[in-house]
Amino acid sequence: MNLIVISCSLNSESKSSALAQFVYRELKDSEYNVDHIVLMGLNLPTCDGSSCYSNEKVVIVSEKIKKAAGILIATPIYNYDVSAATKNLVELTGKAWNEKIVGFMCAAGGYGSYMSVMPFANSLMLDYRCTIIPRFVYTTSEDFNDNNIQNQKINKRLQELSNDFLHYSKIFGIKKDSR
Repeated sequence: MNLIVISCSLNSESKSSALAQFVYRELKDSEYNVDHIVLMGLNLPTCDGSSCYSNEKVVIVSEKIKKAAGILIATPIYNYDVSAATKNLVELTGKAWNEKIVGFMCAAGGYGSYMSVMPFANSLMLDYRCTIIPRFVYTTSEDFNDNNIQNQKINKRLQELSNDFLHYSKIFGIKKDSR
């Protein structure tokens, strides 16, 4: 079974990327094939609803997403929403998201936007029939020392998310294979 952790930040000092790296390390030794996609440096085009879909990098990322049973998204929160790069990724890869298990790790500047991932999760549920893990990890800058997670409660929550992700993906993978 294929699983993916996607780091959606385009910032080299990203705290959401630190979350993705932590979870990827937790998952990479599991019995599953776990890939880590980092949008920074990938230089995906902006979705134009036309020629962008034939871009070689878009085709490769779409195929990886299509083959995955589950996807964990690590995204920064900007202006009370997931980053534009996160939304652009879904716009570029569209139907590849059909029927995936999806979980979230968010890094934001403050506490006020802790529910901001929900409209994005709703769109994945409604448009692509994704199953959203009902546990997500939300962090603020106070949880980090530079780009290192200093809050042990966050480490524990990331481990819990990793375990839930494996559990849901395994159930989903078996269900999907039996169709």
